[in-house]
Amino acid sequence: MADSDADKPLRKISTAFKELAVIVNSPSPEVPVAQFSHACSLVSPLFGCLGIAFKFAEMDYVAKVDDLVRASSSISTLVVMMDKDIEANCVRKPGSHTRNLLRVKRGLDMVKVLFEQIIASEGDNSLKDPATKSYAQVFAPHHGWAIRKAVSLGMYALPTRAHLLNMLKEDEAAAKIHMQSYVNSSAPLITYLDNLFLSKQLGIDW
Repeated sequence: MADSDADKPLRKISTAFKELAVIVNSPSPEVPVAQFSHACSLVSPLFGCLGIAFKFAEMDYVAKVDDLVRASSSISTLVVMMDKDIEANCVRKPGSHTRNLLRVKRGLDMVKVLFEQIIASEGDNSLKDPATKSYAQVFAPHHGWAIRKAVSLGMYALPTRAHLLNMLKEDEAAAKIHMQSYVNSSAPLITYLDNLFLSKQLGIDW
């Protein structure tokens, strides 16, 4: 069974985020940077599947996740990572691990909303509405006019729902199960990350 699932991104994502949800739902959550960054790296191919509209998101997300993967070799948990940046007074500086974590969190949130919209629009073969809504809700408030315009134009080059499922090597029923699993598991993780930023008075809208 493991071999047949090896090339199915949704299944690997579902499993990895279920494990993270167990951690953040525990009484004293300590999220390892290595486990978190590995789970996030599994999401990267999804952005590539969405074509040119999300090319900017793919490049930015992959770069930020790669930074967290590198950081995991010397930093144990997300809390320790943020505390180090706070101590070094570099939280908001480009390239800081904490700044990159905030960007990665937005990527996870966008995929969550996208999956919610895809599930809700069952029977519609177009991804334009789900993709437009997820972008507008999560990314658009943080982007300038030029990027928003480029994304809007790119929406016309999105794959169809059937093509996306083909790229992900899943049928409709299985994809819905794994997408819902990610939605359920990522929600407490995203809340945990938001609360982490807010508890350290860092804010989440920058």
